[in-house]
Amino acid sequence: MKVAVLVFPGSNSDHDAYHAAKHVCGREARFVWHKEGSLGDADAVIVPGGFSYGDYLRTGAIARFAPVMAAVAEFAKKGGPVLGICNGFQILQEAGLLPGAMLRNRGVRFLSQLVHVRVERDDTAATAGLAPGTVLSMPIAHGEGNFFAEPDELDRLEQRGQVVFRYGEPDGSLSDAANPNGSARAIAGVCNEGRNVVGLMPHPERASEPHLHHGGDGRRLMEAFLSATAVRA
Repeated sequence: MKVAVLVFPGSNSDHDAYHAAKHVCGREARFVWHKEGSLGDADAVIVPGGFSYGDYLRTGAIARFAPVMAAVAEFAKKGGPVLGICNGFQILQEAGLLPGAMLRNRGVRFLSQLVHVRVERDDTAATAGLAPGTVLSMPIAHGEGNFFAEPDELDRLEQRGQVVFRYGEPDGSLSDAANPNGSARAIAGVCNEGRNVVGLMPHPERASEPHLHHGGDGRRLMEAFLSATAVRA
């Protein structure tokens, strides 16, 4: 199985994602530059975090026009698994592959801290095998992670089971204090209706090894996503 890790000008978690996929999880991985028009023979795609194109205009707004994104859209349309992390999530929203939008964090501050997220669904490309209610500890690093959608759209997302992760306490309970950026309904990650495209603001690739401060919870998510790849391959 082969994993394509996209690279945009300003990406800063591309090497982390590559390392987690190749050296931690043992999958074949390669970088795909933003100007490429093809994903080659990739079985899965990771759109990594960072500050693509300097976050000019707004996060992800320019990256969504990169040539490679047409290939990602076609890949996703055919059911290929796509994981967007942080800025990658924002890019997928701008590209219309994931719902919602990202606003400035409440308090208008860049946040770099450890969070806990509760798994809400086990039927997506990134959570297969992770039981609902599972709590994962991972870091965030963003200034625009405040998930927003109109109330009727939020209701539709809930009804369709597209809310995949929520910010919570270590025991999985929800609280305003555990929602660092003020996201609507504490949403930390969502999926598309086909459940093959998943985006989340926390960084699983930065929590993929047990010797890191935040442990190895991120590897569980990465392994789930790469196992979905194996099924497709």
